[in-house]
Amino acid sequence: MFNPPLWKASIVVNKAEALDVVAALELIPPSPQAVLIQQDPFRQDAVVEALYVEMPDGDLFAKVIGKPVHVALLPDADWIKLSQEGLPPVRAGRFFIYGAHDQGQVPHGVIPIRIEAGQAFGTGHHETTALCMAVLSDLAKTRRYHNVLDLGCGTGLLAIGAAKLWRRHVMASDIDMVAVEVTRENAVANGEGPRVMALMADGPTHPALFQRAPFDLILANILAGPLTQLSPQICKVLAKGGTLVLSGLLHWQENQVLSYYKPQGLKLRSTRRDGSWSALVLDKA
Repeated sequence: MFNPPLWKASIVVNKAEALDVVAALELIPPSPQAVLIQQDPFRQDAVVEALYVEMPDGDLFAKVIGKPVHVALLPDADWIKLSQEGLPPVRAGRFFIYGAHDQGQVPHGVIPIRIEAGQAFGTGHHETTALCMAVLSDLAKTRRYHNVLDLGCGTGLLAIGAAKLWRRHVMASDIDMVAVEVTRENAVANGEGPRVMALMADGPTHPALFQRAPFDLILANILAGPLTQLSPQICKVLAKGGTLVLSGLLHWQENQVLSYYKPQGLKLRSTRRDGSWSALVLDKA
């Protein structure tokens, strides 16, 4: 498969600042393909590295973060895959998310999902994805959902998780065709190909999605900006009594995002946090 050239932005920071810099890089356009923290246990500093398919604006990054930023073009290689191959498995609620290199480590009593490093967001290692998987696991303790939408599916991890929990058909959509293809491949690899239906769509009112509405569970692990912009569409296709999980937002963005959903009849059920990131669980009255 052809791998587009990648640009790398590198920032040397104090270890205590590393997670905040990662959060900033996730929000400053263009969106990174992967963000890594390189640490030496015997040093006080760390290097935060972000990979991009287009040249990032190093001067803009430096102004926002307040640190020098080095931007360089990487030689041709699948750097996203190489950077993620050594990542450890993730345990989130009942789920165990792993790669091929962890195949012999899958414990008993879990719901295993194999996601290989690739070109789409969602291997379970980012806090927002792990938060959503843990929320899914908790929701399954009290309710069965019959019509689920994974909006901004990335690798399809959330859609696959929902399909495994409730054994129902799940719609998955993304604005990136690569993510849609990766979702389809991962669904087949995890035995959920017939249940997970992935398509490219720019929002929940896409005709193919709107035809399946209303959804009694919508999972939207995207950034705060799209969450606010899409709020009327999301609320329109969410069933009465339905549940909405929003993530991809930072702690300080919680009230901003909620201000778009509460006036439309949604009530905050719970908030989960991990590091700088949050997941909001809302119900539609």
